[in-house]
Amino acid sequence: MHYQVFYFFEASGDSIESTSPVEMSAKSIREELLHRLESEDDYLGIMDGRDNVLQILRHPGQDRYWVELPVEGAKASYGRHMALAEVEALIVGLPRVLDRGGIPGLEYRPW
Repeated sequence: MHYQVFYFFEASGDSIESTSPVEMSAKSIREELLHRLESEDDYLGIMDGRDNVLQILRHPGQDRYWVELPVEGAKASYGRHMALAEVEALIVGLPRVLDRGGIPGLEYRPW
């Protein structure tokens, strides 16, 4: 399964804007991008064919990630903290459509 991806990695300065995402497989996302999340400003965005977005951020110095599905127009998201192994499993098993039903335990959080 392939997805559209955008990201920012502060250490290398590499970035792809959400308006011009690149296509990658779930396997490539896990193997090539996930480990590059290091600073509090880094992010990884994954878009499905319906433009639903899954964003992943890492808590620096921890093996803990914030995974969220932003809610357009509400300035909020549904998200939860996950360990690296959980995030890797999530990415490998991403559904065709990214929605709350595919990620258990998400909580609504305003920004």
